[in-house]
Amino acid sequence: MRRRSRRIFAAVLTVLSLPMVPLVAHAKALTVCTEASPEGFDVVRYNSLTTTNASADPVFNRLVDFDASQAKVVPSLATQWSVSPDGLTYTFTLRPDVSFHSNALFRPTRAFNADDVVFTFERMLNNNAPWHKLTPSGFPHAQSLSLGKLIKSVRKVDEHTVRFTLSEPDAVFLSMLSMGFASIYSAEYAGKLIAINKPGEMNARPIGTGPFVFRSYQKDSVVRYDANKSYFGGAPASDRLIYTIVPDAAVRAEKVKVGECQIALSPKPIDVQAARSDKALKVVETPAFMTAFVAINTQHKPFGDRRVRQALNMAFDRANYVRQVFEGAATPATNVYPPNTWSFARNVAAYPLDIAKAKRLLADAGFPHGFETTIWTRPTGSLLNPNPRLSAEMLQSDLARIGVRAQIKTLEWGELIRRGKAGEHDLLFMGWSGDNGDPDNFLTPQFSCAAVKSGTNFARFCDKDLDQLISEGKRTPDLAARTVKYQVAQRMIKDDALWIPLAHPIAAVIMRANVTGYQVSPFGRQDFATVRAE
Repeated sequence: MRRRSRRIFAAVLTVLSLPMVPLVAHAKALTVCTEASPEGFDVVRYNSLTTTNASADPVFNRLVDFDASQAKVVPSLATQWSVSPDGLTYTFTLRPDVSFHSNALFRPTRAFNADDVVFTFERMLNNNAPWHKLTPSGFPHAQSLSLGKLIKSVRKVDEHTVRFTLSEPDAVFLSMLSMGFASIYSAEYAGKLIAINKPGEMNARPIGTGPFVFRSYQKDSVVRYDANKSYFGGAPASDRLIYTIVPDAAVRAEKVKVGECQIALSPKPIDVQAARSDKALKVVETPAFMTAFVAINTQHKPFGDRRVRQALNMAFDRANYVRQVFEGAATPATNVYPPNTWSFARNVAAYPLDIAKAKRLLADAGFPHGFETTIWTRPTGSLLNPNPRLSAEMLQSDLARIGVRAQIKTLEWGELIRRGKAGEHDLLFMGWSGDNGDPDNFLTPQFSCAAVKSGTNFARFCDKDLDQLISEGKRTPDLAARTVKYQVAQRMIKDDALWIPLAHPIAAVIMRANVTGYQVSPFGRQDFATVRAE
């Protein structure tokens, strides 16, 4: 017995001395190299695409989705819907037997139902709702889209039916519900967090119905998700999803090359070209429904003068910028949204490069010797700004030719967008991505008066005529009539020189050759439910 015990003890020692192999070692993980940390995971509080990609896309669902390939709204948590003849009532039939996720704090006792839809929208729209008051940062999308005025009520008809009543017809309401901010939350989870006095967990540990279950986040390093095996759309193709946060685009490209990541988002154009000749890699790309721009803060002197803003546009060599920064992976921007969008105003031309006229405009505005200002940018590249430092230096150099002396200020992405929304910037390198093909995705969030208050209007410009034109466009069901209004709006925006439009990029992704199931989105959204590395 003693000899047998010694043999067993020796065997145990041998096992303990071996490398630890996780029980989930057999599980297939999909590792994605992303460019920045999310601002948080309570997506309704934020407006950056990075945050949408890390929260709304893997963890949550909306009532509807927008299918880019079909260019139409399709079912998601709602299986069908009807609209009243006057366009004021939308009735949604909800998908039955959909489960919310679980975590250490919460295990749902019921399936998704109409209570969750009502809670989700009441939280954003009802100033007296408890969770509205618990979100002091506000709801930028809901505020900029004036949903509080548009939506009169959200009512539960029965467990699987919910009805929205609008104050006026809105041509973009349905597609608006496909946006990340319209993700559906668990009312039961929200109640549990209130009961245990941990409301901050809504932002730290999101609970949704989506294809992946949030597991952990290490700031500026990694986000981990597990597959939702009971997902109503079918179990995801990968057992785990890992977002590795790698701010440097060149490092992201190298990581996918050596196999540390299966997918690298927002690559530099030069790395895309190199990947095309590497048999271990492949590139997928599509023209993006996005615009890179420099926002001119009209609330800061001297940018309240239209002549000054026009002068900046005439001083900037846009063609050289696109050539140097995007290296062929973008087209120069003349208007606020891409030229393949319906209602694009082709008769609205870009400002010409005209240094002499720019100087005259500054002199007429009272600045014959120029002035001092600041240029704000991010430290690392993204799809909408592959080389932030070079971009800022090129703008700085071009403005110096008309006497505008600009200091470059580099801020980490989260701080940049937070302070930009607060209107602290002078000139701000920024970009905007629409969630569907509707022009209002750009016009209302970027140029409405409500968007100044919510912070998404980075030009900080409120003009009642422009605001009314944009609002009328949303209320107009006829596409031809909307087109006329939006073309007039583009002319007004151009004449007021609210932005320096820069470029419409090509959305490209580098991946390992054995990755299947991925489709690049023109909206920058990420769907990894069907993606796997073979």
